Amino acid sequence: MTRRACAALAAALTLAGCAGLGGKPKGPPPVAFNEDPYPSTYARYPSVPTVIRHATVFDGDGRQISDGTVVLAGGVVQAVGGPELPSPAGAQEIDGTGKWVTPGIIDVHSHLGDYPSPGVAANSDGNEATSPVRPEVWAEHSVWPQDPGFSRALVNGGVTTLQILPGSANLFGGRSVVLKNVPARTAQGMKFPGAPYGLKMACGENPKRVYGSKGNMPQTRMGNIALTRQTWIKAQDYRRKWDKYEKDGGDMPDRDLAMETLRGVLEGKILVHNHCYRADEMANMIDMSKEFGYRIAAFHHAVEAYKIADLLAANGICAAMWADWYGFKMEAYDAIKENIPFVHNAGGCAIVHSDDPNGIQRLNQEAAKALGDGIRAGVPNLSEAAAWEWLSRNPAKALGILDKTGTLAPGKMADVVMWNGDPFSDYTRPERVWIDGALMYDANDPKRRPVSDFELGQPGEGDTK
Repeated sequence: MTRRACAALAAALTLAGCAGLGGKPKGPPPVAFNEDPYPSTYARYPSVPTVIRHATVFDGDGRQISDGTVVLAGGVVQAVGGPELPSPAGAQEIDGTGKWVTPGIIDVHSHLGDYPSPGVAANSDGNEATSPVRPEVWAEHSVWPQDPGFSRALVNGGVTTLQILPGSANLFGGRSVVLKNVPARTAQGMKFPGAPYGLKMACGENPKRVYGSKGNMPQTRMGNIALTRQTWIKAQDYRRKWDKYEKDGGDMPDRDLAMETLRGVLEGKILVHNHCYRADEMANMIDMSKEFGYRIAAFHHAVEAYKIADLLAANGICAAMWADWYGFKMEAYDAIKENIPFVHNAGGCAIVHSDDPNGIQRLNQEAAKALGDGIRAGVPNLSEAAAWEWLSRNPAKALGILDKTGTLAPGKMADVVMWNGDPFSDYTRPERVWIDGALMYDANDPKRRPVSDFELGQPGEGDTK
């Protein structure tokens, strides 16, 4: 073979080798599909620059300002400080003497819209209890925006943001959705822009009761874990196939809506919200998350969180808890009233949640109960200002929206409540509520009270038609 022929052969082999190592696609380029087919269409309501002066301010970051000023403009918090803060040109001035101002309350565990009022079977849309593994369903597709519970939560509870979760019948219940608590014709009109999706998971009594009673797996707690692990193994395999396809092209794998959600979790795009009561089961779920490489954002209900508060803190996992619900089933038997402050004292992320259409209207009172129990137990450094973190900052952290809301920091959404007294009093109610700087409720103005379309035209007292 001549020198020139040898050189040509070497060049050909080099090119062939490069192609085999990925120098050229192995097949057609990957086909993209829409990962956000139900995008938020939320648009903030009109607002005017507003300045609240001489109020007691809890900023949500643990600080209290006794003669505070809060400046809202352009839909965001412009400034928070003392009486020296200037007002923007043309701003509406509100005298907050004797009033308290806080970030809007965020409820991380609600079923409003999915289990709306009136609570009849026709409206029961929160649990796809046809299989223990249903990550393909999305809570937003059951949300009924006309649920009167939304306006009750705003008017009575000062709730400006809430996460709507599927129920807890399933090991994998489906995707959650984060909503701004505003009137809208569609669920998309309420969707919090840029908020990550959540995945509702459950352990403990509920899945094994629902499916065990049907003679199906899981019937036991070990069945819960085994089936959950099997599902994550499938999700890892699905992720590998799609990662390879998106890198190399070729034949597109079959889409699987359930596995798409779980792939999103494994990639860190979707946050896990895990219904779990007992300390040992929470520890098992933490181990499982490490086995498969995902992160748990929060355990919900978590009545035994106080037993592993250090473990939760070390893993950066929030605990969303009730103040004093207990004993309604065996896994809720070992609850204590100091659960929330004990998790807080361990350096953990403590959250007060509702899981109830009535409780969501009194989350400030639930936090007050937990605060009092913690003080009586001798938990150090507890204060009303610190306890407000349980209602706004920490929920925002668990939902992945702390950069947007949850505290009264300049540049964040102006989701703000002015209370007619100390918000940790049973006698206090919201007086005004702003969402993105828009006044959504004013106790002194009947026109500033959102009313569900469902309630319009209902027969009133004395109406016999």
